[in-house]
Amino acid sequence: MTKQEQEKAKKDYLAGMKYKDIATKYEVSINTVKSWKNRYGWQRGAPAKKSMHTKIKKGAHKITKVAVEKIAENDELTEKRKRFCLFYLQRFNATWAYQQAYGCSYEVAMVEGHRLLRNPKIKSLLAELKKQQSQELYVDANDILKGYLKQATADVTDVLEFKMVKRLKWQKNYSKDGKYGPKSNPYDYVPVIDPETGQQAFYYEHVVKLHDSSKIDASNIKSIRIDKGEPVVEMYDKQKAMKELLERLPNLNASDSQVVVNVKLPEVDNNASD
Repeated sequence: MTKQEQEKAKKDYLAGMKYKDIATKYEVSINTVKSWKNRYGWQRGAPAKKSMHTKIKKGAHKITKVAVEKIAENDELTEKRKRFCLFYLQRFNATWAYQQAYGCSYEVAMVEGHRLLRNPKIKSLLAELKKQQSQELYVDANDILKGYLKQATADVTDVLEFKMVKRLKWQKNYSKDGKYGPKSNPYDYVPVIDPETGQQAFYYEHVVKLHDSSKIDASNIKSIRIDKGEPVVEMYDKQKAMKELLERLPNLNASDSQVVVNVKLPEVDNNASD
């Protein structure tokens, strides 16, 4: 088929003609028509202008409200180019951003997306917004070291307390003068006697109590859930945190006995009540 006939087929497609009818008209297979559509980026109509209401994809980089407003207020870019900028800031992937903004094929987006990144107006806007994002998300190496140090020195007792409590054993003794239960079948509690000791039998109960979340550093907790009615707390891996610290600290000589890390820890109020 000539290039001229392909252009006519494209016009038929854009006019709303079905794949089957186009294939019949130009004496080709339906798959051939579909391949033209994907290869040359045929797109029926223009996508609705959602501009700054673009849905943020799961797992994407956080886009600040200021960034969205800056893009929306820019009067030098078309709506599609604004959408391209917004999508680009989510994943920093020009091909994906172009596909989302223009609804075209991967092949077209791979070329046009990188071409748009070289556009002076888009380049300038993205540079400004990325700089702003980096300032808002700024952390330095010392912040990371502090985080690992907290994980390495954290203890589960920082967030909960557990103990064994001795409980006496009791059993129900049904009698008409019982203080408990329904009137039709009252009962009292009487001690269970251990035959070996002649004393009241007992057992030990494991008690776990979580500290109030407002009184602990929850950043050291990896996860917390309730399993079969009992709280399950998972802390970050202490050994992994220690390993990361050792890899990031200056190399030690064989004679070095310790390394001092200057990290300001929260002050302890010795006058605080338990």
